[in-house]
Amino acid sequence: MNHSRHTSRRSFLKALGFAAAGAPFVTRGLMAQSPNSVLRHASFGASNQAWEDLSSIASCPGVEIVAVCDVDLTHTADVRNRFPQARIYQDWRELLDKEAKNIDSVNVSVPDHMHAPIGVSAMQLGKNVYGEKPLAHDLYEVRRMAEIARKQKVVTQMGIQIHSTSQYRKAVRVIQDGVIGKVREVHTWSNKTWGDTTARPDRTDPVPAGFDWNLWLGVCAERPFIGNEYYHPENWRKRLDFGTGTFGDMGCHIFDPVFSSIKLTAPLTVRSEGPAPNEWNWAMDAKIHYLFPGTDYTAEKTLPVTWYDGAQKPPPEITALAGGRRLPDQGSVFLGTAGVMVLPHVGRPQLYPVEKYHDYVAPEIESANHWHQFANACMGKDKTTADFAYAGPLTESVLLGGVASHFPQTTLKWSAAHQKFDLAAATHLVRREYRRGWSVKGLS
Repeated sequence: MNHSRHTSRRSFLKALGFAAAGAPFVTRGLMAQSPNSVLRHASFGASNQAWEDLSSIASCPGVEIVAVCDVDLTHTADVRNRFPQARIYQDWRELLDKEAKNIDSVNVSVPDHMHAPIGVSAMQLGKNVYGEKPLAHDLYEVRRMAEIARKQKVVTQMGIQIHSTSQYRKAVRVIQDGVIGKVREVHTWSNKTWGDTTARPDRTDPVPAGFDWNLWLGVCAERPFIGNEYYHPENWRKRLDFGTGTFGDMGCHIFDPVFSSIKLTAPLTVRSEGPAPNEWNWAMDAKIHYLFPGTDYTAEKTLPVTWYDGAQKPPPEITALAGGRRLPDQGSVFLGTAGVMVLPHVGRPQLYPVEKYHDYVAPEIESANHWHQFANACMGKDKTTADFAYAGPLTESVLLGGVASHFPQTTLKWSAAHQKFDLAAATHLVRREYRRGWSVKGLS
C-alpha cells in the first residue's frame, strides 16, 4: 500500500466514522450542488454491468464523468479511452474522500456485498445514487438503504432497466385495467443457474497484478484468493457471502412487474421447497412459495406467488392454462379470474385464451431510458420510477427467498415491521457482521 493511499483512507475513516466513533458522518458543506445544466458523475465499477451503467448515464446530455473506481485496474482501459478526463481510483473510499465536492451522483455497479457500504456512504454525503440490483446483499442493508435515501432526500434509482421498457409497462397496465380480471396467483421463474453444489477449493492462488483482493473483499471476512474466475469477475454471484444466487440476480427483474402491477407489499410467509445452500455457495433449482397480502388487484385476501429457477418450472397445469405452449426461459404467468397473462423476460405480454383476446389491442406505451431518467431527475428534469422507496420493498421480498432456502420445507412467518421471522435461526440471517475495520456508519 502506498503512503498517499494510506493517508487518504485514514482521513476518510476519520471523516466518515469507519470503525470509529466521534466525527459526524456527513456535513452539509460536503454536499456538492451542481447547476441544472451539468451533472457531475462518478462510477463505482468500470466493466461488465458497470460499463453499461456508466456509458448509458454518460450518454445523457448534461452528464460529465468526473471519476471512476474499480478494484481491478486492468478493467479501466475502456474508461481511459472514452473518458480521458475521468480520474481513476482503486479504493472507493478514496474516491469519495477526494471527490466529495466535485460530484453530484454515482452509480454503484459492483458485486452485491458492497452495494450497501458504498451506496450508504455516498448518500450520507448527499450524492444521488443509481444502485444496481439487488439493492443490497442482506435484508437489513436493504432497509437501511431505503431509509437513508428518504432521510437524505437524494435521487435514487435501482438498476432494473426492464422496468422502463414498453413491454413491462404494458403488462402493468393490463393487470391494473383488469383485462384478465382479478389476479388469483402468479408463477415466476428464471432458467439461470447461479449456484454451485461443490465445496470451495482448498488452495490459495496468486493475486493478479492490478487487482486488490482486500478491497474486493470489502466488508466480508478475509479468505484466500482463488483464481480461475472462482470469485472474480463474475462467479461471485454463486457465493453466499458475495452474491444472492439466481433469485437475487434475476428476481429483482422478474418480480418487478408482478410487484408493481399488483401493488404488493411485504409477504406474510415464505417457504422453500428446493435444496439448501452448502457452506459456501447458493443452491440451484429453487422453488419458493410466497404468500402476500391481497390488494385491490387480487381475487382473494392473500396472493400466492411461486418462484422457480434452474431446472424448476411451473407445473404442467399452469402451462396448459398459458395456451399449452412452451413457456419462455424467463418470465411470469399471471392467473386471473377472467384470463391468463404470460409475460416473457423481456417480451410483450401474451393473453390467453387466444380466442377471447384475439381482438384485444394493448395500449401504446413507449419505453423510457432508465439511466437517462435517473440523470435527468438529478438535474430536476424528470422523476425516477424505481427509486429506493419502491426498490427497497421489492428487493426485501426477493431476498426473503434466499433466507428461506436455508430452511427447506419450513414455512417462515415474516414480520416486515420488525424484520424478524418466527424462527430465530432465520432472523439471524437478516443481518451479517462486517469484518473488523470495515464498519460503516448508518449500517453498523
